Amino acid sequence: MPRNHRICIRSEAIPAPRFRYSPCVQIGPVVQVSGMVALDATTGQLASGGPGAETALILANLLRALPDYDVTLDDLLIARIFTTRFDAFADINAAWEEVFGEDVTPPARTTVGVSALPLGATVEIEFSFVQS
Repeated sequence: MPRNHRICIRSEAIPAPRFRYSPCVQIGPVVQVSGMVALDATTGQLASGGPGAETALILANLLRALPDYDVTLDDLLIARIFTTRFDAFADINAAWEEVFGEDVTPPARTTVGVSALPLGATVEIEFSFVQS
């Protein structure tokens, strides 16, 4: 693939974007997943239950989409977490550790407190992969 060839990748395993953007873009070995909020794959509605439940659903949706994106958790370089509820960081981290437990090398991670997120979400996470 030419160095600057950009491919938009979609996954039928997760809700389609509600706005005009590419949910996942690949250039060379870099696969960038746009920020994901906790949308239920069946209903398309935002998950209830707060930051921990939203984080768990975001990560579950990511895991469902990985085969379509042709990457694995081993390819995950960094995750960027945005939250309107930094006071609930323990809940976010608990959901994170369900996926990135002792048997998985976690990616680099940044967490940023923000004033608002799309659709009233309390958590949004974007992911950067480098294919091995």
